[in-house]
Amino acid sequence: MSSSSSSTSNSTTDASTLRRNRILSSKLYFTMPLSKVPLLYSTAYDISFLGMEKLHPFDSSKWGRICRFLIVDGVLDKNSIVEPLEASKDDLLVVHTESYLSSLKSSSNVAMIIEVPPVALLPNCLVQQKVLYPFRKQVGGTVLAAKLAKERGWAINVGGGFHHCCGERGGGFCAYADISLCIHYAFNLLDISKVMIIDLDAHQGNGHERDFANDRRVYILDMYNPEIYPFDHEARRYIDQKVEVVSGTTTDEYLVKLDEALTVAGKMFDPELVVFNAGTDILDGDPLGRLKISPDGITSRDEKVFRFAREKNASLVMLTSGGYMKSSARVIADSIANLSKQTLINLKPCRE
Repeated sequence: MSSSSSSTSNSTTDASTLRRNRILSSKLYFTMPLSKVPLLYSTAYDISFLGMEKLHPFDSSKWGRICRFLIVDGVLDKNSIVEPLEASKDDLLVVHTESYLSSLKSSSNVAMIIEVPPVALLPNCLVQQKVLYPFRKQVGGTVLAAKLAKERGWAINVGGGFHHCCGERGGGFCAYADISLCIHYAFNLLDISKVMIIDLDAHQGNGHERDFANDRRVYILDMYNPEIYPFDHEARRYIDQKVEVVSGTTTDEYLVKLDEALTVAGKMFDPELVVFNAGTDILDGDPLGRLKISPDGITSRDEKVFRFAREKNASLVMLTSGGYMKSSARVIADSIANLSKQTLINLKPCRE
């Protein structure tokens, strides 16, 4: 072995050891009492800063509205919700580079990532508090969701799904790579070695695709509109199963393609954990997704993915990801209620 290849090997080993040590010292995993259900949310998820959040089409109060619908409808007891911890810098360094995290100390960089230019004018301490802290809480939710899914069979983080962010860069309203972090924690702490990402957000999940390029432990099924952001052709090369759905695709067409894709995925890979990125920007009328899927189509989509995971005997983590209409929160709540009705999830807490 040459000295250069030996040095590279040692460097890789050192990085792997450092990553594992950071994971082992993390506080993001904690024990959940039986009085809680594996649905994760914190009021800190919701973003509000001087009305500037309204300059982006994303509904940054969506997460709280989902939970309120579920509680008012009698589907969920607010006291049974699990509140995650905030991901620390050491937690984030499991995937992210020091230089990327340092770049978030610049308000102009954060403004570009979340696509709200006036944020560049705010003091970074305010940006950290009002924008990045909510994101870090959601990262904590996604990471913990894998542990809860392993214990209960499923978990839903009412936030998360920042699939445009990879270890070296953010974009598309995604500042932290929560999906990649979730999977690395699962590899190291849950005795899991095979993960399938089913990304059904309208946009290509280029962040996790870059992070797991050529990693055979992770199988990526990405069903996205190729005519919209991010146009990341390099990342597309890392998708194991690419299903393109063009602008104007209707509910029936979409669900047929999904059935076919899940059948193929089930034959190609046997996951122990499924990470389901359940964006609702595929809804008819969504200004960014440009697809024409009905609310009932979302409900059917989610049910199909949960049934797929059950048939594969795999734990499932669901993330709500993108969705750029006020109606998204109601649609997500109705879909979660249907999953409960179909006994694919149980939102009634057990007695201690």
